Amino acid sequence: MKKIILFTLLIAPFIIKAQSLSYTDAAVLFSSDDDYGTARSMGMSNAFGALGADMTAVDINPAGLAVYNRAEFSTTMGYRNTDINSSFYGTELKNNDDFFRFTQAGGLMLFNNYGNSEFKKFAIGFNYSVVKDYSNSFFVNGNSGIPEFVDDPYLNYDGDDTNNIYYDYVDDQYFTNYMSGINDKFAFSFATQYKDLLYLGASFNTHHIDLYQHAIFEEYNNDGNNNLLDAYLSQSLSTYGFGFNFGLGAIIKPIKNFRIGLAYQSPIWYDFSERFIEDLEISVSNDPQLYTEYSDPNYFDYQLTTPGKFTGSLAYIFGKHGLVSFDYIYKNFQNIILKPTGEFINENQDLSEGIKGTSSFKLGTEWRTNIFSFRGGYRFSESPYKNANTSENLSGYSLGLGIKFSRSIKLDFAYDNSSYNYQYQFLNIDEMQPANLEENNYRITSSLVFSF
Repeated sequence: MKKIILFTLLIAPFIIKAQSLSYTDAAVLFSSDDDYGTARSMGMSNAFGALGADMTAVDINPAGLAVYNRAEFSTTMGYRNTDINSSFYGTELKNNDDFFRFTQAGGLMLFNNYGNSEFKKFAIGFNYSVVKDYSNSFFVNGNSGIPEFVDDPYLNYDGDDTNNIYYDYVDDQYFTNYMSGINDKFAFSFATQYKDLLYLGASFNTHHIDLYQHAIFEEYNNDGNNNLLDAYLSQSLSTYGFGFNFGLGAIIKPIKNFRIGLAYQSPIWYDFSERFIEDLEISVSNDPQLYTEYSDPNYFDYQLTTPGKFTGSLAYIFGKHGLVSFDYIYKNFQNIILKPTGEFINENQDLSEGIKGTSSFKLGTEWRTNIFSFRGGYRFSESPYKNANTSENLSGYSLGLGIKFSRSIKLDFAYDNSSYNYQYQFLNIDEMQPANLEENNYRITSSLVFSF
């Protein structure tokens, strides 16, 4: 059966919404990415759809594989620092985390055509890359004045309502959320160059998601007569998924230094399995007994279809001196579908009504002098939620440096900074405001590149 969204105690009428991700929010999360890539690409905010000759560029537009003139292998490591600041009914908390991760490895083989064919070369490539890193944590503290736990679970057996105790007054509320896991993919690509005019490519991608979330809600209430209630609710959600999709792309050179890129990434078709556990403990000051409710693991399998993605790109090459590149991406999140549809009628309706298509753009530049390359970029992505504020859109900038030690060895570095706001509704109480979260990330990435 599906993850239990509502949990009802056998003794008292407590009804608690799961604080772990809802299926609608999980579907949006699994349909999003973090713009990881090689250090060269990230130094230009991944504005690489019309450029090629980079393994991340191949993930954006597989036609870029044929832009290479030599075989190549690259590997990338990344460091991420994340600050998440929470605000809940006037109380603010800050949390900071650091993460290291191996984020990319891939290469290609190039086959030149020495005959009379107008197809000049063929390329075959393989690339592993991180799509999204789920690891983070945040804490929320405050007092909404709206209790989730009201009834005493011990004094409602005798049928005498005159001795019922109701803990209507909130002393404190506390929520903590811990997440770990990764969304990564393996891409197999091939491409060809036709004359000096056109590059064509395709890719087949397998995807893997491994997500763990542990959420805890604590509430401290009183009844106005010195009777106290302490409630502790813990939920753990483990989700594993595998999927696949394909990509198609073209790069056109209408004139020598100008390039136009067009790419399409199909929806990703995922199969998921999840494991959900929920435990509750309640203590009251007027009874020494601890009330507990420990659930058995709940398992559920389902499918997810993410939205496809269209990318249009422009780039101008200033000879050997530098370049400017621009990418526009459109993704219609309303095409998200959870299956079996009979199990997700409400969730699919919520996605249809509450989610929209999004536009994103990326601008990047690179300039070379001697053995050094200097890079910079800017990116912007709309929030997929229709009711989102402008502060919930993501914006970021990047800087990069490349060093070419020889014809065969290059070392690249990138710094990327991004921020956005979002809300987390951890209790299903209409009158209660969600927690406001401000997330700031900066990443430092390094890539080692070998050419043959």
